[in-house]
Amino acid sequence: MTREMGKPIFETRGDVQEGIDTAMYACGEGYRLFGHTVPSELPNKFNMTIRFPIGVAGLVTPWNFPMAIPTWKIFPALMCGNTVVIKPAEITPLSVWNLLNAMLDSGFPPEVINVVFGSGSKVGNAIVEHPDTNVISFTGSSEVGRKIGATASGMLKRVSMELGGKNCTLIMNDANLELAVDACIWAGFGTTGQRCTACSRVIVEEGIHDKFVELFIKAAKKLKVGYGNDPGITMGPAVSADQLKTDLDYVEIGKKEGCTVVCGGKRLTTPEHKNGHFMQPTIFTDCKPNMRTSQEEIFGPVVSVIKAKNLDDAIKIANGIQYGLSSAIFTQDVNAAYRAFRDLETGLTYVNAATIGAEAHMPFGGMKSTGNGHREGGWQAYEFYSETKACYVDYSGTLQRAQIDDPKQLLKSAK
Repeated sequence: MTREMGKPIFETRGDVQEGIDTAMYACGEGYRLFGHTVPSELPNKFNMTIRFPIGVAGLVTPWNFPMAIPTWKIFPALMCGNTVVIKPAEITPLSVWNLLNAMLDSGFPPEVINVVFGSGSKVGNAIVEHPDTNVISFTGSSEVGRKIGATASGMLKRVSMELGGKNCTLIMNDANLELAVDACIWAGFGTTGQRCTACSRVIVEEGIHDKFVELFIKAAKKLKVGYGNDPGITMGPAVSADQLKTDLDYVEIGKKEGCTVVCGGKRLTTPEHKNGHFMQPTIFTDCKPNMRTSQEEIFGPVVSVIKAKNLDDAIKIANGIQYGLSSAIFTQDVNAAYRAFRDLETGLTYVNAATIGAEAHMPFGGMKSTGNGHREGGWQAYEFYSETKACYVDYSGTLQRAQIDDPKQLLKSAK
């Protein structure tokens, strides 16, 4: 995985562990494909719901978590009784190939899991458009997601889309600054900022803004950038030449908009970096909420620091974007923490923790342009990959017409 997409080996081990955790959770959830039994509105009648497979699940996965995200989709789909066709990202085919071979070695029937390699325009579209795929799950950009959503919905397929993010961390005057800095370093520059939950906006209350920036710069400069399989590396390269160009282009966009580059901002060209897509961890200050660097997903090691007057202002800034995936707040005030839970327009909110770190047994997903309302992970994934059937058993021995016959009269007749 590190050879394919570059993140340090300790991160790729975490990626694999997430897949293991997802498998363990799936084993337990197979015992909990619960239905409901509810009273009937008529006497001598029994009501319940049961769950069924949907059919063939078409899965399209990204390159940044080439083991974890495929397991998020594959294991719930299979546990619900579906079969799977997966198309991994072109950049990371080997990781998925290894995952599927491990599954086959463990005894999965080869008929239930299939992989097709290729581009999104050819293989991805073919999976989405094929009349025999019944349910589609896609993780990627909002732009591509809109196209997939239009096609799949037009064919009346069930579709789940996990799309872009422009995540924020709110840092209040009473925050533990050392903890907040550690979290923003990890969330902003872990995986080279190439996470949908990466913290690319840090919204800091003005009372501690300057002190936070000082500590943030100091910590960012300690990151060791290089090839992820080398000892001591804490940040890897951009995944490709195109992604590196995008990252550097946004640095220039930020400068033109009036941002100040207080850390990094350049490609690394030293002898150990010249043959890779390496970039310095980059921090902007003097950022305004409406700037492109504060609004658009960069997907690189570029973090914008925005000053806020107070909690109300910070929440307003946080919500003033099209995305709504992850957020965090650092505060010692329990009232502020619960206001963040209520008011931040994101599918995930952390208190005194980084914006990254989803757990296998919890729902994962976002609001607004981040997705279409479905969740990956946790029990909600199993609801997505299964159909619910309402079942009725009438043991009255007579024809009962719901909403027409009077239950009181029917009860008298039964007596």
